[in-house]
Amino acid sequence: MYSRDHAILSLLTGLAVVVATTPPGHPMAVVAVALAVGVGIDFDHFLVAYLHTGSAKNARRLLANPRLAVTDQRALFDDADLSRLQRLLSHALIAGLLVGGLWVLGATYWAFVVGVSLYVHVVADLYADVRDTAGESGRHAGDA
Repeated sequence: MYSRDHAILSLLTGLAVVVATTPPGHPMAVVAVALAVGVGIDFDHFLVAYLHTGSAKNARRLLANPRLAVTDQRALFDDADLSRLQRLLSHALIAGLLVGGLWVLGATYWAFVVGVSLYVHVVADLYADVRDTAGESGRHAGDA
């Protein structure tokens, strides 16, 4: 799923949390955190790709043309750079560490905001993967 779509979902998530809870500070801080976490989590793709390939070519592509992050995210990574499962696993690991860390530090409200934002992000990625996989298997079935 593209960052633009994650930004829309994160904005809606932040607004829903503001409506459903009593924020400890300014309500826009909740929306800002939801947006930052919901979109920013995807920067882990660069680390995962580096660990998988041993190359920083993906980060170099982004630095050479930052507009790709908005206009053509698929151009940043080759198919072999990271798998769907690697991407989702890294999201789950980071989410657990962030939410658990905030909880341990006593920032339970912010642990909730981060947890809900990352849950929505991961479910959106899973939905996109299932949708894309269903489309691929439908095309393959017609090839036989």
